[in-house]
This record gives sequence, C-alpha cells and structure tokens, in this order.
Amino acid sequence: QVQLVESGGGSVQPGGSLRLSCAASTDTYKDYWMAWFRQAPGKEREGVAAISLVGTIKDYADSVKGRFTISRDNAKNMLYLQMDSLKPDDTAAYYCAAAPSRVGLRVLVPHDYNFWGQGTQVTVSS
Repeated sequence: QVQLVESGGGSVQPGGSLRLSCAASTDTYKDYWMAWFRQAPGKEREGVAAISLVGTIKDYADSVKGRFTISRDNAKNMLYLQMDSLKPDDTAAYYCAAAPSRVGLRVLVPHDYNFWGQGTQVTVSS
C-alpha cells in the first residue's frame, strides 16, 4: 500500500511558475513508477508526466513538453513537478500516482496506476 499526499497548488498568472510536491508513505518507493495526472472540470483525467524507478526515464504529454519537469528524490520518498510558462489550459486538479514496475505499463494512462493522492488545485488566470 502506498499513501500519497500532494502539495504546492495555487493560483498563478499566465506565464508564471509553480512547483508541486508529492510525499509517498511506503518502504519500497523505489519500486514504483511515479506520475502526475490532471483533470479539468468536464474533462477526462490525463497523464502529464511520468518518471521511472530511479529517474532515468521521463515521459511527458505533448502539451507540457518543454514547460514541465518531473523529478523524484528516492531518499526522501518525494515526487516533484516543476511547472513553468503556465497557461490557462493548465488549470486543473493535479494528482500524483504510483504504479509497480511491470512489463506493459502504460506510463501516462490513469488506468494503469494503483495508488492515488487526493489532488491539489492549480488555477492559471489573469
């Protein structure tokens, strides 16, 4: 079992930056792929960024490439999402999620993740 708690959301103007954090409660954090997802009102949950067990592989949604950076600190059981050049379309609830490493894992597909945080709201508006 993995418990996840996000923090760092808030309101920001277009072009601004935010850094999301996710604290994981587990003794085997390094055994999980970690990812950020987001869900805007009336839309399906979508994958934003994913990172492999020790951070050597990162994958991003096309809509955030070059603007968002995912990272993890396995010594602290932490996951991060640095969001720069934010746009109004980035407004959503952001969730961190964990999935045990396995063959065939689709790293940006919500259905493939087993554990979820409660989410943190990001609002980009002038």
